[in-house]
Amino acid sequence: MLHATEQETQDVADYMASQAPGLRVDMTQKVYSENVLDVVHDVWDVHTDKDRWWVITSPMNLYSQTQFPNLDLALTFHVGLCLRIPRRDRTTVEALAVEPFAETCRYIQEANIALGQAQEVADYQAIGVRCREALLAFTSSAQVVVPWVSESTPPKRADLKAWVDFLCTVMLPGRSHEDRRHLIKASLESAWKFANWLTHAKGSHWQDAEAAISALENAVGLAISMTIRHIRGVPDHCPACGSHRLSPERGYRSDDPETEWERPTCTKCGWAGEPTRIKQVPGAPAQVREPLEGECVIPTEPLRALIRPQRTE
Repeated sequence: MLHATEQETQDVADYMASQAPGLRVDMTQKVYSENVLDVVHDVWDVHTDKDRWWVITSPMNLYSQTQFPNLDLALTFHVGLCLRIPRRDRTTVEALAVEPFAETCRYIQEANIALGQAQEVADYQAIGVRCREALLAFTSSAQVVVPWVSESTPPKRADLKAWVDFLCTVMLPGRSHEDRRHLIKASLESAWKFANWLTHAKGSHWQDAEAAISALENAVGLAISMTIRHIRGVPDHCPACGSHRLSPERGYRSDDPETEWERPTCTKCGWAGEPTRIKQVPGAPAQVREPLEGECVIPTEPLRALIRPQRTE
């Protein structure tokens, strides 16, 4: 059995209760953990008053041990299911914790939707425009949360290269971050250069539009991660136990129920950092989180029919 924090155990128990309220959870234990494509999947063995289930995380789902008697089989099925989620079913911007960069991610979503319908050069050029807008939206939002601190005149708001240099210098200072700064700068500048070319190219192809979006997603993903870690005060590792298993935790204060806060927490020892107020960039659309719809379904052997966890009316 692997070590698990009280919060992790409670999360699994709460999830099981939400999916199968007719079952009583008698025991939960983390039995396995594996990192697949930089996503950690924890496997829990859950005993109820009637049967046993695997609960696998990131995203959390449950599998009957009657249909999946082997842990490795359940994990393989779970990872395969995650990898095969089609483009149209990707997580929407409203479900992402990317404040204050929701506008940037929305431009990326629009570019992906346009790619699925693109057939002519004009369509590819329009995707190039959306990629440019996404990059400019990132630097515009970053300028608000990481304001200019030098006494010299700040660059123009649309000067992407100058602002990227400034942001990397502030958020990744020192020689130890030299290679990280180079990676983010090179990624953003390459994505910007290619998007500009695509916007005006007369002989582009569908593959060029796809490459522009891929370069954009990679560059902006790195830059947003760097910026959010900086403004939320996320350390490189847990100051209490040295673990790198840090996750964000969100909540509200009783004296200020309208304001959402976030703090870094360690899933290994339970350490929690100082909470930071979540705020929107002025002018950026507010995020609206909607509850997930539908119920969890479990395939029966030989995986041709679907059953649900037992429920009480």
